Amino acid sequence: MLLSEITETSRAVAATSGRRAKIELLAACLRDAEPEETAIAVAYLSGELPQRQIGVGWATLRDLPPAATEAALTVDEVDAAFTAIGAVSGKGSVTARRQLVGELFSRATAAEQSFLLRLLSGELRQGALDGVMADAIAAAADVPAADVRRAVMFRGSLGAVADAALSEGREGLRAFGLEVGRPVKPMLAASAPSVEAALEKVSPAAVEWKLDGIRVQAHVSKGEVRLFTRTLDDITGRLPEIVTALGALPADTAVLDGELIALRDDGRPHPFQVTSARVASHGVRPGGGQDVPLSVFLFDVLHLDGEDLIDLPGAERNEALVRVVPEALRMPRVVTASVDEARAFFDDALAHGHEGVLVKSLDTPYTAGRRGAGWIKVKPRHTLDLVVLAVEWGNGRRRGKLSNLHLGARDPETGGFVMLGKTFKGLTDEMLAWQTERLLALETHRDDYTVYVRPELVVEIAFDGVQRSPRYPGGLALRFARVLRHRPDKTAAEADTFASVRAIATFPV
Repeated sequence: MLLSEITETSRAVAATSGRRAKIELLAACLRDAEPEETAIAVAYLSGELPQRQIGVGWATLRDLPPAATEAALTVDEVDAAFTAIGAVSGKGSVTARRQLVGELFSRATAAEQSFLLRLLSGELRQGALDGVMADAIAAAADVPAADVRRAVMFRGSLGAVADAALSEGREGLRAFGLEVGRPVKPMLAASAPSVEAALEKVSPAAVEWKLDGIRVQAHVSKGEVRLFTRTLDDITGRLPEIVTALGALPADTAVLDGELIALRDDGRPHPFQVTSARVASHGVRPGGGQDVPLSVFLFDVLHLDGEDLIDLPGAERNEALVRVVPEALRMPRVVTASVDEARAFFDDALAHGHEGVLVKSLDTPYTAGRRGAGWIKVKPRHTLDLVVLAVEWGNGRRRGKLSNLHLGARDPETGGFVMLGKTFKGLTDEMLAWQTERLLALETHRDDYTVYVRPELVVEIAFDGVQRSPRYPGGLALRFARVLRHRPDKTAAEADTFASVRAIATFPV
């Protein structure tokens, strides 16, 4: 299969608004792929690399060679090139990687170069998310979509499932099941603005703390433990204290779902970066000292002692969890239909420094990899009025628009602004068009990617919390910031101050 076929399908899908039409376009492309190309095609059309990370950033992609005039590059050749690029390491790796990227792009047409740029930068937003792609695989293989989704739930890989569906049909999909040692995609939660709203959808319900930690899936087999992240990466070797704790559980085999978090001596959480850095490291500092230990809080069980529990109601799975996991390792929770009791539990979670709560149905099975109605997260939403300091040009469908906003809080002491991060989330096409025109009118200077502006435009930003960040002068950054609206009715002098940001932090600053 030529890369141009993938590129043209991607273009057509991006230009199509209807879900059914997107599915038909994707299915037609998958039918044309050779068996060995199916998984690669699914990954590319989903905006992902089979290799995950290959060490290519914008610096490597700045000076690309002229585009080829004819489409001759195959999907297999691109995949082999990405594998070779990702394997480069050691002295001179930057130069070698840039050379390999140049050789690949010199064989790509202008349309293919644009596609590869967006693929490598994570900017391939064309509406082919997991749900749409699963339905496209079902359509291409002429099998029920439910069978595809269940297989993806167990296998965790759209590509592998597509390969089985297109080559073996329903029989191939039935071969996928829950295996101890092979991670499955975690069940996800929908959102509600309040505890009251959540209980209107699910009641009575289990209400659990929602921690600002790292999701972990633990697979236990005869005392041996393997730990996986929500992206299915194996982190077992980095967490010896968690392996020890879970290896002592009274279970022959188990698959458990939970959260990892770094806690201070008073039981309150460290900033998220402490947990994140600890999971990313191997637990030992270069000087020999031990890093901050992590705590694990388990809240679900998918398999126990030879029995798959994934299809059981939440209440029955919790009974099984309680049988084998001591209270100290379980997520705090209360079962209630009372709004007052649930709100009090929510307030207590916040008082302990946590994000909020999860309201969970007692009847829902574990729908791995899906954001179902059975779990609902409730977090306090913070908002600030911040000032735009600069803005970056968009990519993909946002090309030609000023998209990624640099956000600053007012500093009354200096008369300047303290940068808190960037975001392009929440912007509609209308908002993009408006802010592009407005910010170009405020331009002071620019470089290749960024337009710097007079600090006059105020935007209302919603975010989930504040975290430490050495990247910015104030040492703080917003978590999951998204634009609610532009505030041309406000002046920069009316924007929120950096002191307001500091007050929101749940850790000493």
